[in-house]
Amino acid sequence: MIEENKPILSVKNLSVAFRTGNAVVDAVRDISFDLYPGETLAILGESGSGKSVSASAIMGILDSPPGFLRSGKVVLDGVDILRQTRAERRRLMGKSIAMIFQDTLAHLNPVYSVGWQIAESFRTHLNLAKNEANDRAVRLLEQVGIPNAVRRAGDFPHQFSGGQRQRVMIAMALALEPKILIADEPTTALDVTVQAKILDLLIEMRNQRDMGLIMITHDLGVAAEVADRILVMNDGEIVEHGVVSQIYANPKHSYTQKLLGAIPGLGNYRETQHDASKESATPLLRVEDLTKHYITEKSLFSRREREIVKACNNVNFDLYQGETLGIVGESGSGKTTVVNMLLKLIEPTSGSAQFKGEDIFTMQGQSLLNLRRQVQAVFQDPYASLNPRMSVLDIISEPWVIHSDVVEKRDYKDRVVELLQNVGMLPDHAERYPHEFSGGQRQRIAIARALALQPQIIVCDEAVSALDVSVQSQIIELLAKLRDERGLSYLFIAHDLPVVKELADRVIVMKAGEIVERGAVDKIFEHPQHAYTIELLAANPIADPEQVADRRRRRGIKQ
Repeated sequence: MIEENKPILSVKNLSVAFRTGNAVVDAVRDISFDLYPGETLAILGESGSGKSVSASAIMGILDSPPGFLRSGKVVLDGVDILRQTRAERRRLMGKSIAMIFQDTLAHLNPVYSVGWQIAESFRTHLNLAKNEANDRAVRLLEQVGIPNAVRRAGDFPHQFSGGQRQRVMIAMALALEPKILIADEPTTALDVTVQAKILDLLIEMRNQRDMGLIMITHDLGVAAEVADRILVMNDGEIVEHGVVSQIYANPKHSYTQKLLGAIPGLGNYRETQHDASKESATPLLRVEDLTKHYITEKSLFSRREREIVKACNNVNFDLYQGETLGIVGESGSGKTTVVNMLLKLIEPTSGSAQFKGEDIFTMQGQSLLNLRRQVQAVFQDPYASLNPRMSVLDIISEPWVIHSDVVEKRDYKDRVVELLQNVGMLPDHAERYPHEFSGGQRQRIAIARALALQPQIIVCDEAVSALDVSVQSQIIELLAKLRDERGLSYLFIAHDLPVVKELADRVIVMKAGEIVERGAVDKIFEHPQHAYTIELLAANPIADPEQVADRRRRRGIKQ
């Protein structure tokens, strides 16, 4: 970026507030920044920092009411677009500024084909004939890397993968060749290899069109991958602003320092106590030739015959007491299928899993009840895994209603308070409800519930992937502390490799339902052998601008 260039967008003293009952909450307070042609500006911050609200205000899609503008200007081509009428702004959006979102299924219309939705921009804004609009839509799908674009243009959003839907949304945003593209967490829900491809595509499109790109993210690795400059937001304010290399090498503000210090995977590997004795030790859990096949039914509307889908195929591993075994892989790799079988949520096609020498899949009656007590789970979404109608006291004490010999009813509250304190919560939190807590606090409550029956194994299925980086760091530290204090064993399922590096002793890597590589965590990260493991590690965002620049040069991508 050349500083003396005239900015294509200037945001000046923007303030946004929301009315909540009788109170007014200031979500964005007096922020100012410029965006230049061909530049990527990353707006970095955790949930609630005001970064997405700022973008919504610029785009004119602020929820209003309850949101409203207190003050400020957004100047595009010398015009303050905040002072324009709705009709004037409608003509501007798409042609000058476009936006892509995190949740593609929520922003693509499920009842229209993707080609029709892209062509709609040409028909509405350029008054193109149907055939010409459709031809342009196909060309855009080809530009963003959708294979067989002519045929796929007629498909509907649900027929695409998450990464392909994001490409479709990028094509839609680029249809009218805007000067500015705002990307709001566009890769958060994607696998690491798909994320890398989407980031490369955004950089390529920016370079081809000399477009200004605003990347909104909470991921410091993503910001380092794409940004020229960074704004760091906290509690509605810009706390730090500078060139990406300067921010990462020498952060000035304490909040930026906290974010950078919380990046997972930068510390040393955990020194495990199990390495020397594992060959002779008896595993707590032994999985042998675990297999799950699904048979797809022939559809009335499809010519495809029934086929076998191998979700999990001949999986073998052991888990020892006090150990964390990481299971990594992309969506569809079979890792969640494995743990769902171990939790007896689905039945296997074949194979065995022995807990303390007894086959899990043949357990009934008291044996099965004991297994439920000894093997607990913490899931990805703390919003969905806690009953919103139950207080925290009821949520954590519910397992004792079923396993009535663990805690006397008169002691429920004291034990719940003790568990809450063990996970870093306050005693008075017991009387509150899930909606009164942040995502990280809800995950702590879920961990407290998992600990209620004093299990020996906890299955963590993407337990930190939905959390901000500093909250993620706190939960990882909490899990490690509880493991070491209680001798817990973890099956830690993740697609985020740095998180696994931070917590695991050993790692197995899954692809297409099979284990392609396994070993000690340092061996897998330092000397990966399988091409898929190497691909995963190479695609992982690096929170170091110098390493990013070097990696992009080797891949032939212009920053």
